[in-house]
Amino acid sequence: MARLADYFVLVGYDPGKRGSGDGQGQILQRFPEKDWEDNPFPQGIELFCQPSGWQLFTERNPPTFFVAVLTDINSERHYCACFTFWEAVESAQPQSHSRNGEEEEEEPSSPVQPAQLFAPKSLVLVSRLDHAEVFRNSLGLIYTIYVDGLSVSLENVIGNLLTCTIPITGGAQLDADDEAARTISLGAGDRQVIQTPINDSLPVSSCSVALLFRQLGITNVLYLFCAALTEHKILFLSSSYQRLTDACRALLALMFPLKYSFTYVPILPAQLLEVLSTPTPFIIGVHSIFQSETQELLDVVIADLDGGTVNVPECVHISLLPEPLLQQTREALSMVLDPELEVADLAFPPSTISASSLKMQDKEIRAVFLRLFAQLLQGYRWCLHIIRIHPEPVIRFHKAAFLGQRGLTEDDFLTKVLEGMAFAGFVTERGAPYRSIDLFDELVAYEVKRMHTEEGNKQKILRHIKELAEKLYKNENPYPAVTMHKVQKPTEGCHLRLHQKPFPRLDEGTVQWIIDQATAKLQTAPPAVKAEKKCMVPSGPPIAAIMERNGNALANSARRLEVVRNCISYVFENKMLEAKKLFPAVLRAMKGRAARHCLTQELNLHVQQNRAVLDHQQFDFIIRMMNCCLQDCTAMDEHGIAAALLPLVTAFCRKLSPGITQFAYSCVQEHVVWTNIQFWEAMFYCDVQNHIRALYLDNNEENHTDEESTEGPQEAKSALEIASEQLRLWPTMSREKQQELIQKEESTVFSQAIHYANRMSYLLLPLDTSKNRLLRSSGLGDVESVSNSFVTNSIAGSVAESYDTESGFEDAESSDVANYVVRFINRFVDKVCTESGVTNEHLKGLHVMIPDIVQMHIETLDAVHRESRRLPPIQKPKLLRPNLLVGEECVMEGLRVYLMPDGREEAAGGYIGGPPLLPAEGAIFLTTYRIIFKGTPTDPLVGEQVVIRSFPIASLTKEKKLTNVQGQVEHLIQECWQLRSCTFQLLRIAFDEEVASDSAEVFRKHLHKLRYPQHVRGTFAFTVGQSPKQAMQPKAKEKNPSLRTLSKNLVKNAKKTIGRQYVTRKKYTPPMWEQRSSQHFPEDNEDEISVSEEMDRSTLTPTTTIKPSDKMTINHLVERACCRDYQRMGLGTLSSSLTRSKNEPFRISTVNRMYAICRSYPGLLIVPQSIQDNTIQRISRCYRQNRFPVVCWRNSRTKAVLLRSGGLHGKGVVGLFKSQNAPTAGPSQTDSTSLEQEKYLQAVINSMPHYADASGRNTLSGFTSAHMSSSGKWGSIRASGRMSSYALNVEIGSRLAGKDLLGAQHNGTPSEASFLRPHRASLYIIGDKSQLKGVKPDPLQHWEVVPIEVFDVRQVKASFKKLMKACVPGCLSTGDTSVTYLRSLEESEWLSQIHKILQISVLVVELLDTGSSVLVSLEDGWDITTQVVSLVQLLSDPYYRTLEGFRLLVEKEWLSFGHRFSHRGAQTLAGQSSGFAPIFLQFLDCVHQIHLQFPMEFEFSQYYLKFLSYHYISNRFRTFLLDSDYERIELGLLYEEKGERKSQQVYKSIWDYIDRLNKKAPIFFNYMYAPEDGEVLRPYSNISNLKVWDYYTEETLSEGPSYDWELAQGQPEHVEEADRQDTSAPQTKRKIIWPCYDNRSRVEPDAISKLLEELHNLEMELGQVPERWKDTWDKVKASQRTEARPEGSRTPSSLLMSSSLSHHRRSLGVYLQESGVGSTLNLSLDSDTSSTSTPSSGKQGGRKSTSTLYSQFQMSESENRSYEGSLYKKGAFMKPWKPRWFVLDKTKHQLRYYDSRMDTECKGVIDLAEVESITPGAPTMGAPKTVDEKAFFDLKTTKRVYNFCAQDVQLAQQWIDRIQSCLSDA
Repeated sequence: MARLADYFVLVGYDPGKRGSGDGQGQILQRFPEKDWEDNPFPQGIELFCQPSGWQLFTERNPPTFFVAVLTDINSERHYCACFTFWEAVESAQPQSHSRNGEEEEEEPSSPVQPAQLFAPKSLVLVSRLDHAEVFRNSLGLIYTIYVDGLSVSLENVIGNLLTCTIPITGGAQLDADDEAARTISLGAGDRQVIQTPINDSLPVSSCSVALLFRQLGITNVLYLFCAALTEHKILFLSSSYQRLTDACRALLALMFPLKYSFTYVPILPAQLLEVLSTPTPFIIGVHSIFQSETQELLDVVIADLDGGTVNVPECVHISLLPEPLLQQTREALSMVLDPELEVADLAFPPSTISASSLKMQDKEIRAVFLRLFAQLLQGYRWCLHIIRIHPEPVIRFHKAAFLGQRGLTEDDFLTKVLEGMAFAGFVTERGAPYRSIDLFDELVAYEVKRMHTEEGNKQKILRHIKELAEKLYKNENPYPAVTMHKVQKPTEGCHLRLHQKPFPRLDEGTVQWIIDQATAKLQTAPPAVKAEKKCMVPSGPPIAAIMERNGNALANSARRLEVVRNCISYVFENKMLEAKKLFPAVLRAMKGRAARHCLTQELNLHVQQNRAVLDHQQFDFIIRMMNCCLQDCTAMDEHGIAAALLPLVTAFCRKLSPGITQFAYSCVQEHVVWTNIQFWEAMFYCDVQNHIRALYLDNNEENHTDEESTEGPQEAKSALEIASEQLRLWPTMSREKQQELIQKEESTVFSQAIHYANRMSYLLLPLDTSKNRLLRSSGLGDVESVSNSFVTNSIAGSVAESYDTESGFEDAESSDVANYVVRFINRFVDKVCTESGVTNEHLKGLHVMIPDIVQMHIETLDAVHRESRRLPPIQKPKLLRPNLLVGEECVMEGLRVYLMPDGREEAAGGYIGGPPLLPAEGAIFLTTYRIIFKGTPTDPLVGEQVVIRSFPIASLTKEKKLTNVQGQVEHLIQECWQLRSCTFQLLRIAFDEEVASDSAEVFRKHLHKLRYPQHVRGTFAFTVGQSPKQAMQPKAKEKNPSLRTLSKNLVKNAKKTIGRQYVTRKKYTPPMWEQRSSQHFPEDNEDEISVSEEMDRSTLTPTTTIKPSDKMTINHLVERACCRDYQRMGLGTLSSSLTRSKNEPFRISTVNRMYAICRSYPGLLIVPQSIQDNTIQRISRCYRQNRFPVVCWRNSRTKAVLLRSGGLHGKGVVGLFKSQNAPTAGPSQTDSTSLEQEKYLQAVINSMPHYADASGRNTLSGFTSAHMSSSGKWGSIRASGRMSSYALNVEIGSRLAGKDLLGAQHNGTPSEASFLRPHRASLYIIGDKSQLKGVKPDPLQHWEVVPIEVFDVRQVKASFKKLMKACVPGCLSTGDTSVTYLRSLEESEWLSQIHKILQISVLVVELLDTGSSVLVSLEDGWDITTQVVSLVQLLSDPYYRTLEGFRLLVEKEWLSFGHRFSHRGAQTLAGQSSGFAPIFLQFLDCVHQIHLQFPMEFEFSQYYLKFLSYHYISNRFRTFLLDSDYERIELGLLYEEKGERKSQQVYKSIWDYIDRLNKKAPIFFNYMYAPEDGEVLRPYSNISNLKVWDYYTEETLSEGPSYDWELAQGQPEHVEEADRQDTSAPQTKRKIIWPCYDNRSRVEPDAISKLLEELHNLEMELGQVPERWKDTWDKVKASQRTEARPEGSRTPSSLLMSSSLSHHRRSLGVYLQESGVGSTLNLSLDSDTSSTSTPSSGKQGGRKSTSTLYSQFQMSESENRSYEGSLYKKGAFMKPWKPRWFVLDKTKHQLRYYDSRMDTECKGVIDLAEVESITPGAPTMGAPKTVDEKAFFDLKTTKRVYNFCAQDVQLAQQWIDRIQSCLSDA
């Protein structure tokens, strides 16, 4: 039984000091006056009676009642029920307190004046029980007795109240006889039934929870609930005290089964408001009048009950429930509180739906929260560790495991709850395995499954909630109120009576006497025992069983676990290659929890007797798996992975040397988890629990050996079950037995503590203990980087940073490792041993042992560390040797490096897909010719492939050291370089740690020496075949005496010719180019001739006959390419120049045969017949580098010539453009050179045939209109894009093109007549704008200057650098790669330069084709001049588009005319500073652009151009070395005698090599080659028409660049053999071709190459001598032609190889379309509009076929139909009229007709080029009758007249107009 009330107190108003407004409360009387022993009187009651302060009021208020809660020092709660009423205060007479209340009643009272003020007075009951209603009734009764003056003694009532006892909760209340105990009466004729809860652990809430939800709403209450659980401060505001109490009580009820353990004050008095600024969490209620005081609280969640709001400050973050639960809870609450919501939308809502009564609703809400906690904490009992059973159970909760298994480690809310005080209390209270259980225990043990299955089913959930609510209600109201309460209430309005007497003073004696009697009676009664029903607490299903449902299917996919298992078994079976392949997959799988568990289980199987000795490679694999496994664990180790690995890291080991073993733990120390003390505690407790379990199991087995058979499954008992069994037996045991058990348990814990001290020292002491600093950031390396050569990577992680400084570890940094670890272990041991009750002696013993353990371990580690340093590093793949060319030799053996990705996506397995070929691991080799990387990809999935990347040393343009490339590769890297080559290769190499840095340096020096030799003789082309040591020496041996003498001879002659003043000899240093231009030339590398004076003219008299001594020279010169070409073009033969036949306009001059006039020109030059050699000598001075104008090509049709020269010197420019008759002062007038120059140009003009007829003025009268019909094509040169600085002066331009080129086009196209203005110049000089400033064109002269702006070499270099960066970026870009690529490509301006060169070339072609000669005179005449001149010849003359012709073109224009290959390619030391300028590459790119646009015009293939691009800088051949013929002769390169080649393999000339290859294989041949005679090509030059050359972007990693043919050929064979050997793999026919890896043309050849190859192989098999491919090809083509003729129409199959097949862009015409928009460029896509091609009658016949062929190429949909419709056409002679569907095609310039509109077969074509006129026609016989005769019209062509008829006149007119416009457009 328990006391209902402890104290009754009467509190009154104390006026306090006069003058202060507020008074204070004072206790007037209290009963009993002596404190109870078990329950002292609480302090400060008077504050709580009037929480807002004691004040006087001017009127009487009705009585109030509320319950305040006080918490005492033992955190017991006292409920103070306060009943307050108001009494009048009489200021006049002091009140007499002597009389008793009873007496006062009887005495007749005299009328009293009503007083002004009223003071509050409170009746207070203090109790430890929360029976608010009973208290309200009891105090109400006392008030009633007083106010209504009932005849009952107040002392008796109060005495009864204080002695009233009620049954204890949990007692046996359900007996019917007990009714008396439940009913109390205070002796005033009243009766009350007290409902004692059945189970005191469940809180009592009556209606408060439901009210709270009504006041605040669902979301707000959930916020408060989460805030309370996560320990935030919560403040309630209301103007009602009772509501504050209810709200606080409700919040606590919701938190069940957790108990709130912080400050809890439902009603806070005004005087104590500063409590609100306490730092600890609280739940407090405050009256709303103090709301303003609460404003400045920054971290308090304020709930306003009256306003229904919850205010969360900005700085407070409340973690809400984890997601599905939050939503489910909201839904469930909504179903309970607002059942109408579900049916609100129904058309016929059920009438009966209504919410339960308030009391019931209250219980339903609590049921929802009870379910919520059961779901939150499900399975918590499986994470309890019991570490002691006797004498007192000690229980710990394994938080990490719980969160991990629930998959909620990331969840903020649950983590905070588990760390909170409330949960700690929960574990202490509910952890015990043997106790009485309540509703929550049952729910969490038995109903979890049910809750899972019902998820989502609202009806079932609601049913469950109602069931629980019933139980809760039953607990609060255990029995129906059989007897009604019967309590007197005061009469209505009694408090307003005027003459109310004050509350009487009670008689202490009477009350005390009643109390004493009752106490005496109680002492004789037997003590009340709480009849507890103890039992074993059920554990419920384990978490795993619950979690499986929502487990992540992906992570557990069986396939992954299979991979992990296989990999581990491969490791232990020593199948390392297999393991290596699976390894990356295993590492990826380790992200999943299941895979990590699987790993620990599998490894466990391989441990025998706690030990598993591995070899080094196995050890490495296992370590890397463990590291990867631990990598993803947080410090909490929520999945117990680290825990599972802990026994394994001390089991796996390897022998380092006899007696020294290295264990796995020394290599997995690098993880945060080992430094987390909570982890060690959890591990320790787990182990202790297992041992204690074992301890009792063994005991049982000893005791129950006989019952063994019956108790079979006993083994499986959990530790908690055993503990509960033990606790049940404990009281029955003898004292000794108890002591013995305590002893055993204690020593178990102690031995585990020692064990853990050892384990911790293993994992905390680094292998290299000499390292002082332990602290390191906890960031761990990449997955791969965790194990390299596991020597250095195990320092004890970031230990100290996980502790706060108060632990006395501030000095951890400086202290040495041992002390540090000792202290760490000591802290751990202290904590766990005190918690688990280890005796003090034992604890001291431990403290003594720990330093010894650590010291011992350090000593063993030293030995291990020493030995592990000696270990060979991890096995790395063996280095593969590269194949070398004949004569190529290794300079340095391979250095082990990694080839890193270079920013191109393909090889790195980027968005394109495919396995990453890079990074690759291999070696870098330096040979005399190349730098070669050869290795294998580090990704094991492509580990069988070989990766090769190489480039010629000569092409190296830049090298730089890189930093921060770590991380892409698992091994340590020392330094990283980036080598860039102008063959568009990039080697980003990272040296492996085994490469000493000095050997890398040696490599660099060698590379430099080879890249920049002293002299050209040091290049590979010369040193090939010699030993590399000689190659380093500057002077080469004299190989060929006869050649040397020849070149000496030449040079001597040259010296004789020059009148030299003095010659100095000194050590050879290559001269600067500026000097060279002023006539320095080296004889050889020992001496240099400096000529200090101008040449002496007298020695340069022209000779008409050649001296005999020069004969040999001349013969050699005649063999040169230029000479052969001059003869081909009929520009004069040598003999004619000797006999001086006058009818030839040009002659070959030998004036430069000794290279005396111009060092960089060839020996034989073409000059006008009329110019004497000595004139030439003088003219040459006007030009830069003495490069005077010479003829290099003549148009065979128009006889216009193309000349080239260097730019003019300033002096020459002025002279040239002075008109002779203008009187000008100055020396230039007297200077005769300008006259001679003029004479020279006039001679060129005179050589042109039409000039003679035109009697002095060039009117171009010799031209027919057919030649000139290309007038409209000038649109092509209109400047495009940013290069529009095309500086054709307007006047010059207008004369040039017959109209204003750069102005707007007024009338579309000029008529032909306007193009034939008399101002056509005979010679155009294309010069540099900057040179020709201020030059006025002179109408009297026959030449005209076209000043244009060109880019200089500097711009080309800059542009090329940017182009290389764009194509091979070097590092991966962050953004969208394709966009970045296009942007950087644009910025490089490379395509703009190509556009510019093509544009100028097309301009020159046009001029030559219309009969004007052109002199290209730009810069020094050897860069852009060469590009333009070569392109012009290529475009104009089909010969140069053959293999032979192209070679001739390059030899003539580039080599003979002195393009400075060595200087521009920076081939020697001298050129190092100037850098690489790709002038020739730019030319080849232009050729490639033209080739793309006219693929049928070139005999050579694109591969040929790439081959040249690669080898002109590779220095493999001598062809492109040196800067001019002169230098080549001097070195004896030009005339190699025929028998000179020693070995067939080493080709000195690239041309010989190409010839040889071309005979063998058709790689340089273009199968589409089908030229048309005399075709002039006019390519589009707009940037939109240009393509980036794939030479820049593609690479072949399988074999390196494919341009060293012998190397590339050697490979495929052995690859296949290797494939065949591997029989284990299934053979497959599938080929996988990677864009950046395979050589596509070889792996997947085109059809023709394939057929030729098969033919070759068949011939070989038959034993015949195989025929050359070219012969076969020619035969096939010949037979094709003969087949094609008789058939008449060609079948598509014969099309492919037909030689006369016309390409869709034979020529490029551009005409301006007549449209409102302005001039849109249209392309003429067929040869018929190529009016500039030679109009030979033979060609006209074959024309038709071209266009028909064309139409077969294109689908009819894609045809360009400018206009179409139906017309009647009269057939040929005697044929009838027929309707046909006509299509007018502007683009092809033809009128086609078909049978019907749907027909795709074209029936005929009328070529508009042949149309002469359109005239109105007349109807002839058989014409359609109904048509108006004006609808007929005739079309007259050169061959016949076509008669047409349209449906009506308008249509006919439209047709006529359309055809007319087409004709005029042409």
